[in-house]
Amino acid sequence: MTVESTAARKPRRSAGVKRTAAKKPPGARPDLVQLLTPEGKRVKNGEFDAYVADITPEELRGLYRDMVLTRRFDAEATSLQRQGELGLWASLLGQEAAQIGSGRATREDDYVFPTYREHGVAWCRGVDPTNLLGMFRGVNNGGWDPNGNNFHLYTIVIGSQTLHATGYAMGVAKDGADSAVIAYFGDGASSQGDVAESFTFSAVYNAPVVFFCQNNQWAISEPTERQSRVPLYQRAQGYGFPGVRVDGNDVLACLAVTKWALERARRGEGPTLVEAYTYRMGAHTTSDDPTKYRADEEREAWEAKDPILRLRTYLEDSNHADEGFFAELDAESEALGRRVREAVRAMPDPDRFAIFENVYADGHALVDEERAQFAAYQASFADEGEGKQR
Repeated sequence: MTVESTAARKPRRSAGVKRTAAKKPPGARPDLVQLLTPEGKRVKNGEFDAYVADITPEELRGLYRDMVLTRRFDAEATSLQRQGELGLWASLLGQEAAQIGSGRATREDDYVFPTYREHGVAWCRGVDPTNLLGMFRGVNNGGWDPNGNNFHLYTIVIGSQTLHATGYAMGVAKDGADSAVIAYFGDGASSQGDVAESFTFSAVYNAPVVFFCQNNQWAISEPTERQSRVPLYQRAQGYGFPGVRVDGNDVLACLAVTKWALERARRGEGPTLVEAYTYRMGAHTTSDDPTKYRADEEREAWEAKDPILRLRTYLEDSNHADEGFFAELDAESEALGRRVREAVRAMPDPDRFAIFENVYADGHALVDEERAQFAAYQASFADEGEGKQR
């Protein structure tokens, strides 16, 4: 099932309809692992502080830069879709900390299996942002070599990449390699059978894989509370491996928790489920209208937890960054936006008739008929133009 095909199956509700959560057992929602509050204050955590204890001001500025540039690239891609340059775009707005924190926790020899929204993780893995756009323009099936950056091609089918990651991790274990695998998926995918099967196989075979679930609260228009009676990270208990919930808008916490989980995997201690509790600030994709199913007040509450703003506040309060740094970053952001626009507009137009190729090994009468109908439809636009000129 693809990202878009599920949309028609999702029940729509107005913003004014109150959501009713299933009753949860007492103590089922523990505090998030958090190292940086929404107000930009550093807080202690006895279990995970050690994983970011040696982080330098330069590295903190690097995390901030990663999030700012990723957000700019994402905004540019959304604008390009609205201008007709891309057929579709899945925005990561609001999820920058979850992606940058976890992405920077990986080592070069680790292997990453993304969904279709991991633009920030791709950035961390060294994939040129412009290479992400060809698929959404319809001119390729993914614009990078997966093995060049150990970053797999985007996966549109919901949840299937967790199976790929588990199988790859089982192979890593058999090879005796000192590396780990991380698979990204959303809260909606956590309800898929592929994910459940991945949990089973990874647990039984003690696979060195981290399942990183970005719980952005909405599976298109379906709220998380209608998919699970308990927090998502608790599902790991039933499969026999640990799960942890982290503040997905806290880049330091995401970095620390993912480092911990990846190190467990490399030591041969098996899989971990990380639930990054965050929020999708924009639409599911550019074909979605979130105003139809969620209230403005909900988004406004999450805007106060913005991952970029909280790190900037911490940098300023700690004197780790000055106005010169932010000004230079603004200029770099503008340059990135221009480069993305120029790259997309330099791409060829997609072949509209390619959809009819490679469907059957031999010719097929129905496909031939559909191709002819589509050709006539395309030709009608030219006729209309000629008529207007006359």
